[in-house]
Amino acid sequence: MLTTERHEIILNLLKEKQTITIQDISVATSASQSTIRRDLTDLEKLDKLERIHGGATLSERKLQEYSISEKSAKNLQEKINIAKYAASIVKKGDCIFLDAGTTTLQLIPFLQDKEVVVVTNGLTHLDSLIEHNIQTYLTGGFIKVKTSALIGPQTIQSLKSYRFDKCFLGVNGFHEDYGYTTPDPEEASIKHTAFTLAKNTYVLADHSKLNKVSFAKICELQDAEIITSDINEEDLDKLSKITTVKGLST
Repeated sequence: MLTTERHEIILNLLKEKQTITIQDISVATSASQSTIRRDLTDLEKLDKLERIHGGATLSERKLQEYSISEKSAKNLQEKINIAKYAASIVKKGDCIFLDAGTTTLQLIPFLQDKEVVVVTNGLTHLDSLIEHNIQTYLTGGFIKVKTSALIGPQTIQSLKSYRFDKCFLGVNGFHEDYGYTTPDPEEASIKHTAFTLAKNTYVLADHSKLNKVSFAKICELQDAEIITSDINEEDLDKLSKITTVKGLST
């Protein structure tokens, strides 16, 4: 098989799966692992992908941010499974911060019988919170149209009025060296503030966020527990040496 043909197969696999292993590529191309590693190096130099341990992932600009509608349907069942597990951690009567985001949104139906108090900066969460009769406080702040999140100094000031038993955050990436990140520094500031006000912080992130790094850092990996899914055993073991990881199968 020609090099250009292998490269095309690799890029098509990435479009389909977002993240692929060397073994995946070897099976698809019948090429040796050493050949695949050279292919990945070549494609990374062309900015077509990013090398990760044992494979590759799609390149993303660190400032790139998708809208709510673009993110909502992506890995939906994974997000529901993550949210269901996260809800099992919540105790009756807890006061929680629920970050804006599509995975945290999936948590709401599972909170219905928990008698919790929720503080949120996520406008997209309101209909579901009302529908499930959950006592809710909405922060003030500036409405960020793309993510329907409330951000800015008023949001931070509002948050500082509360203390949380648990804080549930969404992120755009988590990485063993660079921690939890998101494209917008203002959103990162909101997430960081909420984390400092909580007894326990949990990051809800599907497998596609692993080894992704965005522009603005929220906190270190060890500052929160990760609830994720579909992460291979090698990566789970590596992450668990730094923080507590709940790795779910879907």
